[in-house]
Amino acid sequence: MHLDMPAGAQAKLLAYIDLLAKWNHAYNLTAVRDPAEMVPRHLLDSLAVLPFVQGATLADLGSGAGLPGIPLAIARPALAVTLVESNGKKARFLREAVRSLPLPNVKVAQVRVQDAAGRFDTVTARAFASLADMLVWGGHLLAPDGRWLALKGHADAAEMAAVPPGFRVVATHPLRVPGAAGERCVIELARSPSRNA
Repeated sequence: MHLDMPAGAQAKLLAYIDLLAKWNHAYNLTAVRDPAEMVPRHLLDSLAVLPFVQGATLADLGSGAGLPGIPLAIARPALAVTLVESNGKKARFLREAVRSLPLPNVKVAQVRVQDAAGRFDTVTARAFASLADMLVWGGHLLAPDGRWLALKGHADAAEMAAVPPGFRVVATHPLRVPGAAGERCVIELARSPSRNA
């Protein structure tokens, strides 16, 4: 994937997969049960968006098991990552991952996306909702010059056409994920330029 990774990142990513597999038995965090399958479907899928992450802060909405937020935080230790997850069981797992891995650049916000606070240079959301719903619920979190990265199976023209006022689609980037079957892409969005600027 030609990604620049800091020293120790690979070991930490695999430790995360071990932790996810262990907790998954009791907490049902992901439908993927086999740790070997988690590598392409979760780790590599998440890391595929790394080239599009910008700025110093990132919010991962509907983070679930911490995807893509935790792999991105491991790959970029200087990035301040907030994992937004309202489900109590999933938030407990996220807090344990932050503590045990450890991930000093990550914090967990156990709130609904609509109630999350802050402004972030990059906002990620993976198979979380339609683009319109994502932006209506979480658009307030995107910094004025920030980028919203929606991880999707494929780019749906009708869904992109329904992006609410105030936002625009910048680009659709196909993702190459080694070992993962099916189409993957990231839809990059930004705030629309203000008319009275």
